[in-house]
Amino acid sequence: MPRVKPAPSRHQLNYGLAMSRHRRLLAVAVLLLCIAGCVAIHPYDAARVATGTTAHDLCSETFISGQPPAAVFSEVIVARPGMNWIAPLLGYRVDASRREVTASLAGGFTRRAVYRGPWGCTLVDTGDPGSLELPQALPPVPDVPMAMEPVTSTAMAHALDDAFAEQASGPPRRTKAVAVYYKGRLIAERYAPGYGPDTPVLAFSISKSVTNALVGVLVREGRLRVDTPVPLANDSDASIALADFMRMTSGLDIDETGSGFDPSNRIMYAHASDMAAAARQARVIAPPGQRWAYSSASVHLAARMVRDAAGGSAAAVQRFARDELFAPLGMQHVTMEMDATGTPIGAHYMLASTRDWVRFGALFLNDGIAPDGRRILPEHWVRWSTTPTLSTDYGAGWWLNRHGQANQADRAPPKGMPLMPDAPSDSFYALGNLGQYLIVVPSRQLVIARFGNAQTPHFDIDAADRLVKDVIQALPGG
Repeated sequence: MPRVKPAPSRHQLNYGLAMSRHRRLLAVAVLLLCIAGCVAIHPYDAARVATGTTAHDLCSETFISGQPPAAVFSEVIVARPGMNWIAPLLGYRVDASRREVTASLAGGFTRRAVYRGPWGCTLVDTGDPGSLELPQALPPVPDVPMAMEPVTSTAMAHALDDAFAEQASGPPRRTKAVAVYYKGRLIAERYAPGYGPDTPVLAFSISKSVTNALVGVLVREGRLRVDTPVPLANDSDASIALADFMRMTSGLDIDETGSGFDPSNRIMYAHASDMAAAARQARVIAPPGQRWAYSSASVHLAARMVRDAAGGSAAAVQRFARDELFAPLGMQHVTMEMDATGTPIGAHYMLASTRDWVRFGALFLNDGIAPDGRRILPEHWVRWSTTPTLSTDYGAGWWLNRHGQANQADRAPPKGMPLMPDAPSDSFYALGNLGQYLIVVPSRQLVIARFGNAQTPHFDIDAADRLVKDVIQALPGG
C-alpha cells in the first residue's frame, strides 16, 4: 500500500463550528475567492475550484508520490495564485483506509478524490466511488536499460548544487529532483529528501506534451488526423481541427489566465466528471487558428479524441498508452489519471519518475525513435510540434526558446514564457506549474529534467536557464 502520513490537525477544519460563525466564514471565503479570481464568476464554481484542486492534488501526491499531506498542502496547494488568501478556511482529511481525500471550504463545497490504484486519483462529485470503472491489471512495463555514465566533475557538482540552493531572500524554489541525460546516457541526478529515481512526480502541464505524443502515435498508426474536426456542443456551426486545440488556437472561450478561477480551471475542477463535455459547450470568440491563448481545456478535448480513437474506454486508452508509448520507452513508474468518463486528464494529471520523464524527453530528442530503433512518432512530428504557433513561443504541447524566429515577420512581442537567454536557441521544453521542466537541447544531444515546488516568477525559469548553462559548461569535452 502507498506510504501515507495523516494530515496534522492544524490543517483540518473543525466541523463543529457554530452555524453563525460558519456562515460568516463562508461569506468571507466566497468574497476572497472572487477577489482572487479577479473575474465575475459564480461563487459556487469558484469554491469548487478551490476544494477540487485541494482534494485531487493531495490525493495524487499522497497516494502515488508518497509525500506527506501537510507538506503538499503547504508547498503545492497554498502556492496557487490566490489560494494563500483562503488557506485558513480550507480543510482536508486524508483517509488512508478508504484511500481518498476530502476537502472543504468553511465546511461547505466538499469535494472528494478517490485513489484507484494504477489509474491514480479521480475527483468524485457524488455517489459511491465504487460505481467508477475499476482498473484492469496491465502487464508491468519491461525494463529498458538506460546507460549511466556519471560525470563527477566539480563543474557538474556546482550545477547540481546551484539547482538545489535556495535564495538568500525572496520566494522559495524547493527543487525536488534534477537529472541530466547526454548522448544516450544518464550522466547526473540528484534528489531532495523524500524523492528518488523511482518516485512518481506530479508534473502538471508536462502532461500536455504526453498528450501530444499520444496523438502522434495515433497519427502514425492512421487512426487519427490533426485536421480532424473536434465535436462541439455550443450551438455554433464552427469546425475546429484537432491541431487548433493542440496549438491552443481554437477560438473558444476557454482561456487560462493563471488566476485559478478562469474558464479553463473551472472546467477542470468545477466540472471534473466530464471535462471534455464542459469544454465543448464553450462559445466561439474568435475564428480558429487566428488567436492564441493558453488553455488546459483545449488539451482536455484533444485527450478525448485520443480516448475515442484508442477504443473509447478507460481500459482501452490505458492499454494503448502503455503498449504504444510507455513500454517502448521503458517508463515503468507512470500513472495517467482520468476523469470519471475514462478520459485522461491530459493537460495536468500525469505522474512519472524523474528517469521516466528523461526517457520521454529523449523520445523527442531522437526525433520520435524509441531506444530499440522503433519509430514511435511520425516522421517530422517533432518538427511540427516545435514549430512556433502564430507570434508565440509555443508549438504544440512544447514551449520554444526561439522568439526571434517566431516573430521575424511581424516583429510583434512574443506571447508566452520569457526567453532563456543562456540556453541554446534550438532548446524546447515541457513546463508544469510550480517549476516542472523537461528541457530538450538537440544541438547538444541533451535532456534536462528539473522538478520542484517553486514560487519564483515565471515558474523559476531564470533558474532553469542557469541550470542549462551550467550543465552545458560541465559536459564532457566542454
